[in-house]
Amino acid sequence: MANLTEALSQVKLQPLNLSGFIYLVLTVVIGLFVIKILQKVVRRLLSNTKLDIRIQKYLLSGLKTVLYVILIIAVLERLGLNSSSLVALLSVAALGLTLAAEDILGNMAGGLVILTARPFIIGDYIEVDGTAGTVEEISLNHTKLITPDGLTALIPNRTLSAAKVTNYTALGRRRVAWKVTASYDAPTEAVRAACRSALERTEHLLADPAPSVYLSSYGSSSIEYSIYCWTAPEHYWDAYYQLAESLRAAFAEAGVEMTYDHLNVHIVENRE
Repeated sequence: MANLTEALSQVKLQPLNLSGFIYLVLTVVIGLFVIKILQKVVRRLLSNTKLDIRIQKYLLSGLKTVLYVILIIAVLERLGLNSSSLVALLSVAALGLTLAAEDILGNMAGGLVILTARPFIIGDYIEVDGTAGTVEEISLNHTKLITPDGLTALIPNRTLSAAKVTNYTALGRRRVAWKVTASYDAPTEAVRAACRSALERTEHLLADPAPSVYLSSYGSSSIEYSIYCWTAPEHYWDAYYQLAESLRAAFAEAGVEMTYDHLNVHIVENRE
């Protein structure tokens, strides 16, 4: 505050005569004309690049701000503001804005990184720091996700640019995985046949990569089987829950017991 007061105290504007006033008006008119021309030229150049349309918009806004600042500086100099006072004012103002908007500037930098590197785009299903959802909006300050339960999550871009982001949509397909258990008495091939039958009843599954069924582990009272298949990202939840229902029905039809944790007690009679 003391530095700002000192800088303002150095500002001394001089009165204008007629010729000075005319020169000032010409400076403003020519400056506005040049700004308009430069914006058109830069806009045309940016339109021929592969930059995201939002980055182009932000660059044009930044250019406009810089050009207007230059014009204001030129006008103030014509009014008699000396260069040292002007530099002092700009330095103090820039420092104050930087300290006050540190988080905002960090989010803006993160937003530019996201829009440039494009780790995800609008419509992708991503997960970051335990929050998963469909990307609905990417701004300079935050990214908006719509979670599967219909909630809106706003994640600061500063966090997104530094965190681990999992993109489930980028490859154009998503894997559906289920684990089921069957009795040791059930033949392995019978269990696999029941799993394949469930896969055939499930809609929206991709033929390539082909679905697969594996015997994955031996438990204390059951054998675990892992089922993997692929679907388009937009059909993931439909396929996931439909496969769960199909597995139960297919196991029942095949006579394969879908086991659960239980305790068997064997009573041995005293034969003495």
